[in-house]
Amino acid sequence: MNATTDLTELAQRFDADRRHLRSVAFHLLGSVPDAEDAVQSAWLKASGSDFGAVQNLTGWLTTITAHEALDQLRGRRRRAERPLIESEDLDRMVSAAADEEALLADSVGRALMVVLDRLSPAQRVAFVLHDVFGVPFETIGELLDRSPVAAKKLASRARSRLQPDPASSAARTVKHTKLVEAFLAASRGGDIDALLELLAPDVVRRVDPALVPENVPTEVRGARQVAEETRHFVQRARVGAVLLIDGSPGIVIAPGGRVQALLRVSIGDDDRIREIDIVGDPDRLRNHVLSLSPPHTP
Repeated sequence: MNATTDLTELAQRFDADRRHLRSVAFHLLGSVPDAEDAVQSAWLKASGSDFGAVQNLTGWLTTITAHEALDQLRGRRRRAERPLIESEDLDRMVSAAADEEALLADSVGRALMVVLDRLSPAQRVAFVLHDVFGVPFETIGELLDRSPVAAKKLASRARSRLQPDPASSAARTVKHTKLVEAFLAASRGGDIDALLELLAPDVVRRVDPALVPENVPTEVRGARQVAEETRHFVQRARVGAVLLIDGSPGIVIAPGGRVQALLRVSIGDDDRIREIDIVGDPDRLRNHVLSLSPPHTP
């Protein structure tokens, strides 16, 4: 078998595995363009390598793709923090994420993508490769230049970051999570009547100025006013996900899995929403701990 035949067979295997490799890259990067770049870079690296002795081509290609994604994740960390975004910039990001990327995020689990973005590159790689794709820790350790035991610890730490604290899984938290999910669903659909049922009559909505146009007040009071206002932010609601924010149910606006705003929701004893605090300042965003909501029956 000559080199040309070998490369042809590798190309055929790569094409057969492309969907899998793209899924690996998307789980790791949360972005369709970035995932495509990682897959393309993986092909260039694989096709230029000596692969004649490789026994498991799919596993080998998966590792190369993960390595390319890891380099991208580390590059993100080295770059300066993203600046405070303007309202119109956020709207453009939301529109861009509303097509294929949004569909992929929904299939993976938008909430999971958001929390994954809070992990270190090594934690994210260890968790995704092992828990989602079943890659052994020996292989992950080699990829990360760590021992298998160290790779296992990274995945364990990631798991603890993703899952809610056991104390937060109380019935009250589950009930409030359902209320916040109902609020998000009603906001996406512009269902004013449903919103009025969920909001306290004297509800207060506050927002960081940079997240809204100049003609939108930073504070709005009253159920009718807050409900009517949601009609202007349907697109943003469509890229929202319900998560625990510092242990309490809230909403994260995250186009492409990147957190751009948090809606901290306070619920009264009457099980109605009393306050909505919308956070967009980068310093404030970093100070909040995000985790997955406790499982419950819809």
